[in-house]
Amino acid sequence: MNTTRVALAAVAATLADAVYGFIVYGNLLAGPFAAFPAVFRSAESGAAYLPLMFACIFVGMLAVSYIYAKGYEGRSGLQEGLRFGLLLAIFNAGYFIGTDYGILNISAQLAVFMALAGLGEWLLVGGVIGLVYKRPGV
Repeated sequence: MNTTRVALAAVAATLADAVYGFIVYGNLLAGPFAAFPAVFRSAESGAAYLPLMFACIFVGMLAVSYIYAKGYEGRSGLQEGLRFGLLLAIFNAGYFIGTDYGILNISAQLAVFMALAGLGEWLLVGGVIGLVYKRPGV
């Protein structure tokens, strides 16, 4: 395992996730989130928490980049990354979104939106990690 490539993959994944999150969660899903003000922070009140959120995302991306590197089989970085991202999306939807729907006062529609947004997010993140971590010279 190459720790430099793990770190670079985590940085790239964090940046990609930040852009995706701004577009999808911050804009496209802003309306559905706003329907549950007792559950989700508004954009204005949530701004103060962004540095912590991005730091936590980076820590998470370090962990998933490490997991990816441990399972990397040396083939196409993009293909392996997308497969990894799909598995993370299934885990995210099954565990986190399913749990959120069970314990948070949100609609089934919002839970589905969050699961679909998570699918796109983790495919993107997995693809980026795969492209960055790939074998040198490939």
